[in-house]
Amino acid sequence: MSPIPPKESDFIHSEEFLHALMKRQLKLSISCAAAFLVVLLGLPLLNYLAPEMMATRVGGFTLSWLVLGVLFFPYVWIIARIFITRSMALETDEVRHAAEGNKRKS
Repeated sequence: MSPIPPKESDFIHSEEFLHALMKRQLKLSISCAAAFLVVLLGLPLLNYLAPEMMATRVGGFTLSWLVLGVLFFPYVWIIARIFITRSMALETDEVRHAAEGNKRKS
């Protein structure tokens, strides 16, 4: 008896497919977390290593307060928007693959 070849729909729900999807989601999460940590850890580091530069006045604020109080929140919103957009794209891609598998099955 010869084994029955797997169908496309079987692949979509397979461990291999789920592992690949989880790997892509993990890469996205790590890249967004890294972008957040660069600013979160970079600001105190810059304050320590270059205090003169961070004390420079820009628009009435010191550069340190400008980054922390004004620019930090839009930066976090941008990271969140990128994460949500790309997460939704991954889910849409998964649904598209599932729909293609069901069409081939019928």
